[in-house]
Amino acid sequence: MRPIDRDALDFGSTAILLDIDGTLLDLAATPAGVLVPSNLQSTLTTLWKWTGGALALVSGRPLRDIDRIFAPLELPAVGGHGAEIRATAKTPQKRRAQPLLLDERVRRQLLGLSRKGIIIEDKGYSMAVHYRLAPELGPDLKRQIALIASSFSDARYEVLPGKFVIEVKPTAFNKGTAVLQLMELAPFAGRRPLFIGDDITDEAVFAILPEVRGTGFSVGRLIAGATGVFATPSDVRAWLARMAARAGDQ
Repeated sequence: MRPIDRDALDFGSTAILLDIDGTLLDLAATPAGVLVPSNLQSTLTTLWKWTGGALALVSGRPLRDIDRIFAPLELPAVGGHGAEIRATAKTPQKRRAQPLLLDERVRRQLLGLSRKGIIIEDKGYSMAVHYRLAPELGPDLKRQIALIASSFSDARYEVLPGKFVIEVKPTAFNKGTAVLQLMELAPFAGRRPLFIGDDITDEAVFAILPEVRGTGFSVGRLIAGATGVFATPSDVRAWLARMAARAGDQ
């Protein structure tokens, strides 16, 4: 399926929402190892300008990590799988949930899974167990993490498997609920979102797109609710660059 035609994109009525890892950036062996191509910042800056500021990054990473990766660029963003929302670069983030770290029992159990080849990423609002360096440990880690999460009878936590990563987060928020809230805030209000994502955590956004008259595209595989598929993050970046070039011609 082909992505949306660049001539069909109306910068005056569109909001561009982009997942980061596996969508905008290529996956790396470690969370800190992702690379931002040299021309990507200029592409995002141009599109942010021509959409009137209605371009946001939607990620499981906390806002502080997003800003570190794209520094000095600071964009509107949804961070922590929806725990944080920043509608403009000049407004402070809105925190939407208590961090996972408040429950020390969960934190200790997940940290106890650390071993050679396993990276435990503490995001504040969630914790992610990365096993890209030891893929053979995946099945055992999934069983152990499922037991940890199920030990809470009130279903406070959910387990989100991804690409060589398993994340545990509170059930009180997700990317979809955060995008609904973002689309009520200026400069996003009244626009039609165009979302691109690739992973299980992005499925919550695809699910709510009909509520906001949005369009979604997935990366690497067709996800329910997506209109089309990009093969790789490099294809996403190339398409965005073409959109930015068109904007610059206007």
